[in-house]
Amino acid sequence: MSGRARLTLGAYAATLMAAGALTPLVQPATWIFTAAILLAVQSGVGALTRRVPLARPVTITAQAVVTLLALTLVFAHGHALLGFLPGPAAFSHFATLFEAGAADVGRYAIPAPDTEGIRLMVVGGVLLVGLLVDTLAVTFRSAAPAGLPLLALYSVAAGLSDGGASWVWFLLAATGYLLLLLGEGRDRLSQWGRVFGGAPRSAGGGPAAGDGGQVLAPVRTGRRIGVVAMGIALVVPAALPALNGGLFGGPGEGAGTGGKGGTISAVNPLVSLQDNLRQPEDREVLRYRTNAVDTSGMYLRLVALDQFDGTSWKSSVRPIDDVPERLPRPDGLSDQVRSTEITGNFVASPSYEQKWLPMPYPAAKIEIDGRWRYEPAGRMLVGDDKQTTRGARYTVTSLDVRPTPGQLAAAAPPPDRLRSEYTRVPASLPADVKATALRVTDGARNDYERAVKLQDWFARDGGFRYDVDVESGTGVRAISRFLQQKEGFCVHFSFSMAAMARSLGIPARVAVGFMPGTPRADGSVSVGIRDAHAWPELYFEGAGWTRFEPTPSRGSTPDYTRSQTPTDTPSGPAQPETSASALPSAEPSASDSCPPQLRRQGECGPDAAAGGDTSGGGGADALKVFLLSLGVAAVVLLFLSPLLWRTRVRTRRLGLPGRAAEDAAARTLAAWREINDTAWDHGVAPDESQTPRKTAARIVRVGRLEDEAANAVHRVARAVEEVLYAPSPRPAVGLTEEVGLVRSGFHAASGRRARLRALLVPRSAVRVLWGASARWSALGDRWSSWRQGVTARAGTAFRKVSRQRG
Repeated sequence: MSGRARLTLGAYAATLMAAGALTPLVQPATWIFTAAILLAVQSGVGALTRRVPLARPVTITAQAVVTLLALTLVFAHGHALLGFLPGPAAFSHFATLFEAGAADVGRYAIPAPDTEGIRLMVVGGVLLVGLLVDTLAVTFRSAAPAGLPLLALYSVAAGLSDGGASWVWFLLAATGYLLLLLGEGRDRLSQWGRVFGGAPRSAGGGPAAGDGGQVLAPVRTGRRIGVVAMGIALVVPAALPALNGGLFGGPGEGAGTGGKGGTISAVNPLVSLQDNLRQPEDREVLRYRTNAVDTSGMYLRLVALDQFDGTSWKSSVRPIDDVPERLPRPDGLSDQVRSTEITGNFVASPSYEQKWLPMPYPAAKIEIDGRWRYEPAGRMLVGDDKQTTRGARYTVTSLDVRPTPGQLAAAAPPPDRLRSEYTRVPASLPADVKATALRVTDGARNDYERAVKLQDWFARDGGFRYDVDVESGTGVRAISRFLQQKEGFCVHFSFSMAAMARSLGIPARVAVGFMPGTPRADGSVSVGIRDAHAWPELYFEGAGWTRFEPTPSRGSTPDYTRSQTPTDTPSGPAQPETSASALPSAEPSASDSCPPQLRRQGECGPDAAAGGDTSGGGGADALKVFLLSLGVAAVVLLFLSPLLWRTRVRTRRLGLPGRAAEDAAARTLAAWREINDTAWDHGVAPDESQTPRKTAARIVRVGRLEDEAANAVHRVARAVEEVLYAPSPRPAVGLTEEVGLVRSGFHAASGRRARLRALLVPRSAVRVLWGASARWSALGDRWSSWRQGVTARAGTAFRKVSRQRG
């Protein structure tokens, strides 16, 4: 295998290995096979054009053009001429796909679905990186800079996965780059000739390092350096405590690995909550059945965010333990507050992968298989050792706590330790946040009334608007911006109310999870990805952590926060609250029944397609017909261009009518070149190292020519020898007839497929590319000479002026 072939394979392997880091981002990862096939085509075109050889710019251009044709065939064949030639419609379709892909990237959480737009962006990006790597490492023979696009590809994957890219992908990417460097080093060493690795061993009597029995010393040393460098890159981060959770650990992994003890790391699920709310289709994440009479307040809680440092809300690093058989009684819950045990059986979707277990709060007993750990402060279950909710089946017994307004209003002060921890606000919290809280709660007599006033101000009285497209954020500046602009989604409402409650001395935290879901006809309740929600929990002694709902048009308002006269007696049974998430819609909407891909194509019926093209008229546009006809003619001309070029060359060589006759020697050599190209078109490759006589014998033998055709080849060969070697060559006659006999002989000896190939796709047409490459090189030489001349003349003139001034 040649050095360039090894480099081509190395560049292909390195790009594909680095692209593997993108597979966790898009599921299913079948796009990698499409990328591998198209990347192989791209690399193959580069190898063929370099073998011709062609100028470097021509090689790169050929790869780019073939890559565009391949992408058109895969992603826009229905909008392209002949299915692979891109036109205005194909480029318009590409723009539509890119726009849809960019929207999908911003809409979906990781892993994103394999939509057509995302697939085009991922495959196109891999092909672009592959072209850069192939250009640098193979075309320009500089493998070291090729690591930059490979690093960019891996960095994008690691960045989008929030630093959770597996070390396996880093190892693969680094291995591919190392193989590329080794291939280049071996190619360079082979160009130096024989490389001696030092004196032969005297004791063992083995061969010297350069004798082929052992690896050359420079190559062996390079491999060792590469292996050691990769080992350091992998081992050192694992050994340093400060780097834990980096290359080897995903975001928010717990430190515990079984048994008792361990801690749970800080996480921020608010980052992906907005992506979930923007999903175009409400994908089901879990389904459950419960014996609860009213499910409107049965929020499914994932995690509690209890730490606000001024930049974000996040969960504290706390100890975790094994899941007890029965969870302890919730902190602060008194026997005087009515609570009823309810049971629910939950089944998580196989496509829903989350390390936190969604369950009603407060849970009293959990029955689940797998490696789950319990965090007592937040009463949360977290997966240990990569345990997730995917396909999980579990049963949760929880408490339906229903305090009365009177009980909340008469609540005793919380414990000092709890108040100190859960009323802490950063020093950077703007003063207007607390001032606004004081203004909104003016006239309230206790913490309960203050909390209700805050909730009602956000949900009803303050003029706030729910909008999932508002820029997300959880810092103090985001709170000030939200209070001024008064538009946002559940994240803004929940953390703003929690921060304002803390500023008033009310213990508060933010819970993240799901709203109760939508009841189904079979008695089950379906929870979709768009039921993702965040809400504040405020602490009241006697009732414990209590849910509030400040987000307008989302969820249900708790009974204990509705306007009524406070009383110390238990409230009656709660009635179901009519809400967007609690009741199924009466009729399916376009977004529920029609996927976005079909909606964009106008296949969702008249209502869904109302925003599309409504122009009437049955007559065809003359301009479109003209452009289409012109495009078809161009395609046909392009397809027939090898045939037309070959016919033109044959006409010029043989001096047929329409061209002046050349001298005898030139006509003889032209006829010989025509015979050689005819043989090449039929599969007999030219060999210019042989004499005309040996070339004729080879053409007759390989081409299986007989009788007159074989004799014609030998006669023209003898005429060529006379032209080349005889002092006074005799003029040859009947050259056109001789060439005709040879063509007829090849036609008779070849099959139908070979004849069509020689006619429509003649192999000798590659001379066009050779000629273009030669002209490009000549143009470059002339440009270089002209530039040097201009520079020299300018320098001479400048020196002359300088001497005159001096």
